[in-house]
Amino acid sequence: MISGTRLACAAFFTASAFSAPAALAQGSVERDQSGPYISGSYGGYKSHGGEFEDENDLLGAALGYQFNEFFALEAEYIDFGNFGDDNVDGKLKGVGLGAVGRLPLTDSFGVYGKAGAFASFFDVDAFNESETYDEVTPFVGAGVDFRVTRQLTAFAEYNRYNVDVDESDFNGQVTNSGPEFDTGRVGLKYQF
Repeated sequence: MISGTRLACAAFFTASAFSAPAALAQGSVERDQSGPYISGSYGGYKSHGGEFEDENDLLGAALGYQFNEFFALEAEYIDFGNFGDDNVDGKLKGVGLGAVGRLPLTDSFGVYGKAGAFASFFDVDAFNESETYDEVTPFVGAGVDFRVTRQLTAFAEYNRYNVDVDESDFNGQVTNSGPEFDTGRVGLKYQF
């Protein structure tokens, strides 16, 4: 398995290598300032916290609206799949709603930060018991984007999510309040 830090670095450099030449070539074309967009992403994560230490792949899909070159609102679905060990198995998916603040460095390249709320659906099987936790927690992230064409943008980003577990469940055998997830991913965004 690839560690979360290595995966984030690999995602960033892969996006940079494939997108930067096209982005620089498009520097004289103005970016659309506003409109709806969709995106898809693939990456990996490292979960850490007690019995939930693991790493795996994740998939994401988003729908957003770019108000101007500096600000967007975005709703996304993320599937973290299964993770855990022999005694504790988790399955996490959720929907995030976030604000994106972007700083354009050129017409084709920018950096951005994200913050919002993540509504998670976390199924845990541990020590012959099963529980489902539905909750809303904050998340934060940061990324870079490269404009490939007038409507298509490649991006690489890091986000941190966390979920909670009731330690009184599972007869007190789960020793922490829930895992945190460090994620790294690359994706494509299409603006209409």
